[in-house]
Amino acid sequence: MKKTGTLLLILAFTGILFAQEAAQADSLKQKAEAIEEVNAHIDTTVVLGRLEVVEETDRTRVSLGKNEVIIVEENGDTVIVGLGDKGVSIVEDDDGVIITVLDMKDRKQKKYTKKRSKRFDAHWAGFELGLNNYLTPDYSLVMPAGEEFMDLNTGRSWNWNLNIADFGIPLGTSYVGIVSGLGFEFINYNFDGQNSIEKETDTRQIIEYTLPDTWSISNSKMNITYATIPLLLEFQIPAGKYNRIHLSAGVIGGMKLWSNTKVKYREDGDKSNAKVKGDYNLSPFRWGFTARVGYEEVSVFATYYMTPLFEDGMGPELHPFSVGIALTL
Repeated sequence: MKKTGTLLLILAFTGILFAQEAAQADSLKQKAEAIEEVNAHIDTTVVLGRLEVVEETDRTRVSLGKNEVIIVEENGDTVIVGLGDKGVSIVEDDDGVIITVLDMKDRKQKKYTKKRSKRFDAHWAGFELGLNNYLTPDYSLVMPAGEEFMDLNTGRSWNWNLNIADFGIPLGTSYVGIVSGLGFEFINYNFDGQNSIEKETDTRQIIEYTLPDTWSISNSKMNITYATIPLLLEFQIPAGKYNRIHLSAGVIGGMKLWSNTKVKYREDGDKSNAKVKGDYNLSPFRWGFTARVGYEEVSVFATYYMTPLFEDGMGPELHPFSVGIALTL
């Protein structure tokens, strides 16, 4: 399979950020034909004034700021995450996954030393890249009998997160403080089998959708986007004259913005894809625990959600988690 392109809610999200489409046809092939017509145009929405999201059938682009300070673009088998002059390209092909560090403005990297101020600097805003999966109630990666269709290819189930704002409240010193902010989490779950998912007609529960035998499947996945808010306690440890090691842990909350499934396949030798938007009984709000440790702008993180992926009784009980690296502003 190929890649196309990881709480308590302390603040109430206001407004509707995206109108979700939940209608689904009886078969995935019928859905694909309908979606091709619906997605003939570009849907654009502006969030918080300067955040622009552009969705097309084969391309999704998210940019922030007048000069596109932060960019996430998914186009075919390539995902590009850019933050100012720095960026990362993730390409999936028949040989595997290739990750490349980019100079977004074709400039040479300059080394410099910046004197740290005596204020508390939070480590949240920036971008993160990680791998996702989920656990059963027994904390196992092995799906129970009858739920094997939810098995994932973890090595190709990525998430990339744009944390667009943060603020820190020092607790009497520049070495300890409370951190919060706002971010957006873009997740894809790549199914390991030759299947997708759908709602059962009568019960509306999530079940396996078996793809047509005439399709040669190269990639089947579910994409989900969340808005996130953290509440962290961060400690900073001096490491040299100006630099610091930072450690933080706390809770994180999220609100689902939109979701879809996408299948890439060949039929009669022709490449095609089926992208179907829907809510898929996903929990609209969720909370979990997160922790991170790093040095200066680079850190590693891990997040585990106590809220199940699907609403209670409307799908397999699975708890998402992600691990990865982060580059903070």
